[in-house]
Amino acid sequence: MNSIKQYMQFVKPYKWKILWTVLIGIVKFAIPLLLPLILKYVIDNIIAAEDMSQSDKISELFWIMGGAFVVFLLLRPPIEYIRQYLAQWVGNKILYDIRDRLFDHIQRLSLRFYSQTKTGEIISRVIHDVEQTKTFVITGLMNIWLDMITILIAIGIMLTMDVWLTIVAIILFPLYGFSVKYFYAKLRRLTRDRSQALAEVQGHLHERVQGMPVTRSFALEDYEQGQFNTRNVNFLDRAIEHTDWNAKTFAVTNTITDLAPLLVIAFAGYQVINGDLTMGTMVAFVGYMERVYSPLRRLVNSSTVLTQSIASIDRVFEFLNEKYDIVDKKNAKVLDRVDGTVDVENVTFKYDDNEANVLKDVSLHVKKGETIAFVGMSGGGKSTLISLIPRFYDVTGGSIKVDGYDIRDVKVRSLRNNIGMVLQDNTLFSESIAMNIRMGNPEASDEEVIAAAQAANAHGFIKELPHGYDTLVGERGVKLSGGQKQRIAIARVFLKNPPILIFDEATSALDLESEHTIQEAVEKLASDRTTFIVAHRLATITHADRIVVIENGEISEIGSHEELMIRKGSYYDLYQVQNLDKPEHIGMN
Repeated sequence: MNSIKQYMQFVKPYKWKILWTVLIGIVKFAIPLLLPLILKYVIDNIIAAEDMSQSDKISELFWIMGGAFVVFLLLRPPIEYIRQYLAQWVGNKILYDIRDRLFDHIQRLSLRFYSQTKTGEIISRVIHDVEQTKTFVITGLMNIWLDMITILIAIGIMLTMDVWLTIVAIILFPLYGFSVKYFYAKLRRLTRDRSQALAEVQGHLHERVQGMPVTRSFALEDYEQGQFNTRNVNFLDRAIEHTDWNAKTFAVTNTITDLAPLLVIAFAGYQVINGDLTMGTMVAFVGYMERVYSPLRRLVNSSTVLTQSIASIDRVFEFLNEKYDIVDKKNAKVLDRVDGTVDVENVTFKYDDNEANVLKDVSLHVKKGETIAFVGMSGGGKSTLISLIPRFYDVTGGSIKVDGYDIRDVKVRSLRNNIGMVLQDNTLFSESIAMNIRMGNPEASDEEVIAAAQAANAHGFIKELPHGYDTLVGERGVKLSGGQKQRIAIARVFLKNPPILIFDEATSALDLESEHTIQEAVEKLASDRTTFIVAHRLATITHADRIVVIENGEISEIGSHEELMIRKGSYYDLYQVQNLDKPEHIGMN
């Protein structure tokens, strides 16, 4: 129940509005309780009154019913509106607060978490599960109390009319309570299993929709249909198991609530026949049985949806309690704009405790404005090393310092404010080109956006688009070519204007013409900045001040292009493999 305690922290700011909603609801539910009393009065005190004339009976009936119409027509509707509005307002505000907190949480989770979790499952928890928790507020904190109070008021009125008949009316309550406890203990687990199965379907679907070009290009439609069916059948099995148990719950509990009025009718009829009970009291009692057992049936429904909402609360807070890998120390310093000196000191790193080290005792001193290129075979640790600089992961051993500050001692956001990154596959959002460039500086003016695009060699193709900078790029930039997307990514780094740059395979997936255009933009951007480049195409990094060869997590060679070619070590071998060892390439800048 720890998740419910956490959920109540989101409820707490609205406790007074919830209280007002319940109090107004009591009035709303109490008004219909007048109907059986009115019916009893009309039967016993008007229709069956032998000492009243016909005209007096009609007059009395009109007065009684006139007052009832005033209450039900003028008083009840605004009360109902206020109760419904307050209940929904509170429920939606709580969901807003939870989703707002979840999105903040999503942005703080580590890349390690996202490498192990499907996007669709995260979305399922933030959208579907959070929406399900609304029932806990509307039903669990409001309607259940109203139904219980309605039952208590009705029983109180019934006791004033006939004690023994009231006892007969509620004699099945203990059996009802036992049934609810028995059935709903298992229902919560079944609901959680069903929600998890649905999240798996959603996660798989999200991934496959994104990968539709792969499915089409390899003609995998039939195979993928089978993969989806496996997960869909699993969800169907969990849903049917849940439905089966839920149906048993309703069958038993509704049988109990149907038997109780029959007992009342039998006992009350016996008393009327013997002259111990008036006809009006019997009719009123039968009316109150509906007022008592309708809330009881609603409580059965409430128990079902409440069980579902609690299972969703468990899933939401299981996600919200996911630990952060990267956290600021309590006394972390704010890193202002840096010069760009970077020191990698005896760095060791592994992704998980039970895995081997990816980096082993790596040390490197990088001066301000220096361009460092990392090369080596795939899996050697190049991308891992540069992902440690913006602190996407924390080092396992050793340290990384920027301008002499250990990056673990500074606020991570202030560190990343000083770093600009261009990756092989840069994510563009499905909005305008201008908005995507503005990710580098959301406060930038239109003129600054255009200047950044010009610097990135992107202005030319942008202005030829139908809507220019207002052109929507589609999901993940699907409407743009690879080279165009890279230039947009470079433009937003120009706009950010950071002192440290990281390029991770920024041109490896492009054609030669796009690569040349982007290479010009990269060199312009890297001027007077500390720059780290990871590249497979060695021709793109021959201009680097130093080239660092990483093999099996260790630095095997460091030097300029010319120095490494003369040394004829690992770099020389890689250069030959790429057929770049022609005389005209050697010494090229």
